[in-house]
Amino acid sequence: MFAIIVRRLMQSTLVMLGSTMVVFLLITLGSPGPTATFLGTRPAPTPEFLAGINHRMRWDESIPLRYWHWLGDLAHGGFGPTVRPGRTIGAILEPRMWVTLRLVLAAVVLALLLGVFTGIVGAVRQYSIFDYSSTFVGFLFLAMPSFWLAEIVKELAIAYNRATGTHFFETIQEATPPALMPGATAWDQFVDAAGHMVLPTVSLALVTYASWSRYTRASVLETMNADYIRLARAKGLRWRRVLVRHALRNALIPLTTVTALDIGALFGGTVITEHVFQWHGMGEMLIDSINNVDVYATLAWLLVAGLIVIIFNLVADLLYGVLDPRIRHA
Repeated sequence: MFAIIVRRLMQSTLVMLGSTMVVFLLITLGSPGPTATFLGTRPAPTPEFLAGINHRMRWDESIPLRYWHWLGDLAHGGFGPTVRPGRTIGAILEPRMWVTLRLVLAAVVLALLLGVFTGIVGAVRQYSIFDYSSTFVGFLFLAMPSFWLAEIVKELAIAYNRATGTHFFETIQEATPPALMPGATAWDQFVDAAGHMVLPTVSLALVTYASWSRYTRASVLETMNADYIRLARAKGLRWRRVLVRHALRNALIPLTTVTALDIGALFGGTVITEHVFQWHGMGEMLIDSINNVDVYATLAWLLVAGLIVIIFNLVADLLYGVLDPRIRHA
């Protein structure tokens, strides 16, 4: 197992390095330059001002040299210069990253719980009312755009608050501003943040769990029809023991792969979800950096997104050995 971990870490490092090169080239070649937002403004910026911005953003250097300096910034814990002097990209990214990560992790956990439960029950009770109902609901959420579902969930929560005259659902921002919670304890802040997470988490999880439940159902059905499962049943093992100890572990391997691959799409979906619920997370940072042609801030967002995808794929590779010992021994 240790050899697998070392090998996967080395492969992940190479993949991360290659991804930085591809992302840097795509952003650099597709960007109009850091001075694009200043062109056409009144009064017109002076050539010296534009030259100063290009110099500070290293736009007067060659692309290979610019990439080399950017890697140097990353090695020293930075992300490069920004068009907004006074604050570093790291200072902007760090608080927003934790806001988005907690949303992604909560959505993954909820989607996995829903997807695995409905998939297993749908496979065990094939062609039952539950199976048909879960299939219909799954395809319904698969057909819904994430932004539309988030908006519907938000509007339903607002309508409920108005109808009951309460503030049961939190519909905007990731937490109540500290100025509105004087004297709040750490527990009060935790409960407040958890309440704000409910609607965005449900919105992301509902779109994601639908496909995961279909993968789980198909994988469990295929595993239950395998010869070794028939042999275990013929030997007199209990149905629940066969399902949990033998069938389910192998059936979860395809779901592990799909979950790791879907993390990138889920992370991208937070951009829309955070915008709908007015969260100050990485989604807002990405939109601002694109609007301001802040190249290195956009690169920082893509770098973190790529790192999260690589980490989840690394975890998936290690889970293969846990779910199926034959992979670990091989």
